[in-house]
Amino acid sequence: MRLLIVEDDADLAHAMVSAFAKRDVRCDLARTAGDAELLIQTINYAAIVLDLGLPDENGLALLRRLRAYKRMEPILVLTARGEGEMRVQGLDSGADDYIVKPFLFPELHARICAVLRRQGGYVEHLLAVGDLSLDTRTREVRVGGEPADFSEREAELLELLMRRSGHVLSKRVIEDQLFGSGDMLGSNAVEVYIHRIRRKLDSVAAQVRLKTVRGIGYILLNS
Repeated sequence: MRLLIVEDDADLAHAMVSAFAKRDVRCDLARTAGDAELLIQTINYAAIVLDLGLPDENGLALLRRLRAYKRMEPILVLTARGEGEMRVQGLDSGADDYIVKPFLFPELHARICAVLRRQGGYVEHLLAVGDLSLDTRTREVRVGGEPADFSEREAELLELLMRRSGHVLSKRVIEDQLFGSGDMLGSNAVEVYIHRIRRKLDSVAAQVRLKTVRGIGYILLNS
């Protein structure tokens, strides 16, 4: 399961990531509404934990916009604003639940699990483009039904490309995702991973094309 935590308090955000990791839940972080929206357009999350007090925009505005775009990921609003009117506004704007700071992490985790149970859980785990497939739970890559040798990091990048197949994936999003995994990257790290993936896809004659859009990013196409 993969969550997005939208929280500008770095200490709280990293504490949540650490606590979820102990429960085998993977999290991405966004500090602003703009970064969160970019990630949500790129990655399918099991649920979103959304703080309302963001530096660039009120979280309620982002929430309303996501619902207007027909994004149906469960969203749990997390905020220091505990007044009854604010709770109502959050729920009326499309939140699935509302929890007030300070909070106990077990309660946050329990509420997310409850929301997922109500919505039938998160079941999408198999991605496919052309004859290329990826199981996002096991990171197993197959081409034409046969296993293909990709490292975990390469499979992580391949997931981003496959989820946005047919659309350009910006280098910035890739860098944010790889940084979020806790590793420091060199200036050409993205290009290195792209080169490795392209070489491996070519070596097994995969029916996909990985193209570079100069100055912008990369796009995975069905051949």
